[in-house]
Amino acid sequence: MKHRRQYPGASAYTDRHGKRRWRYQSKGFRAELGTEYGSDDFIRRYEAAVNRKKVGAGSQRTSPGTFNALVASWYRSPDFLNLADVTKAVYRNAAEKLRERYGHCRVSTIKRRNILDMMADKADTPNAANFTLRMMRQTLAHAVDLEWRPDNPAHGIKRYSIDTEGFHSWSEDEIERFYAAHPAGTLAQTAMTLMLYTGAARGDACRLGWGNITDGRLTYRRGKTGIRVDMPVHDDLAAVLATLPRDAFTFLQTRAGRSRSPNGLGNLMREWCDEAGLQDCTAHGLRKAVATRLAQAGATPHQIQSITGHKTLSEVERYTRAVEGAGLADTAMGMIPARSKGEQTLANHPMRFAKTGDKPLKRKDKK
Repeated sequence: MKHRRQYPGASAYTDRHGKRRWRYQSKGFRAELGTEYGSDDFIRRYEAAVNRKKVGAGSQRTSPGTFNALVASWYRSPDFLNLADVTKAVYRNAAEKLRERYGHCRVSTIKRRNILDMMADKADTPNAANFTLRMMRQTLAHAVDLEWRPDNPAHGIKRYSIDTEGFHSWSEDEIERFYAAHPAGTLAQTAMTLMLYTGAARGDACRLGWGNITDGRLTYRRGKTGIRVDMPVHDDLAAVLATLPRDAFTFLQTRAGRSRSPNGLGNLMREWCDEAGLQDCTAHGLRKAVATRLAQAGATPHQIQSITGHKTLSEVERYTRAVEGAGLADTAMGMIPARSKGEQTLANHPMRFAKTGDKPLKRKDKK
């Protein structure tokens, strides 16, 4: 198994004075990280470099006991280091925004009402408010581990209710409209078919290539959860892949032969959907469509999970409940006897619902 680097892009070098230093390099961007690998200052510079920003030496140094220092320490904790790379990037982005605003605050003085105020600032976007709560729970749990404070004030705070069900799930009609707008041989149809018949998220779809297919089966490990997915290649997908060059590194690579970025694919999907008049549809919504299709075909939650690679069954079961709802309602209504067929009313049905017995009912007016 390949070892995952703690700070991707960081490398050591020796300066002209013979001193060992560290720098960050990625796609033409370079930033100095200092001499102390893993120190608070190193992490501060590294996080800035990941966002393609440079921080001068000695500026904005981390003060012990502050939220800024807590986040820096959290980045070095097993709870953070064991996350998937894509999850780390999402968490870093959120944590850095909190550091910019609250980094100077003393961790020991953060109270429940402060976290409620943070969430209230994002009340117009409930998902963002709830994610802020998640970040505060995790970072303050780390503060408890460090014995910087005896409790976690984020525990017990209720999440904002979400009225929406999340990303719109494509309907069969919308899928057909997309295919009608983007004929065979186009990158749009290739990307659509790849995601529709694998359930792969856009980040995983960008990495899939001929190396993932062996003996008619497609296998890969999800970038977000690390779950291994192993499935047969559907005939419709096989027909599209057969038109692609065998020397292609990935199925959705750029014209220059480079792997396409997840954001790049997401932007293209937005353009393709708009061209087809599908403003509500997104790349992520295809994962929901795949799960819904499987549920409608009678697949069990565990079978759906084996395709989508969800870490838990809770999300998968939501799809199956929605699909089964109409069928269960039909079955339930069929249990009610019809008056038109000469049966008694529901309340007086003798065999199913009414109380029966050999003894006559006692009347209260008789003693």
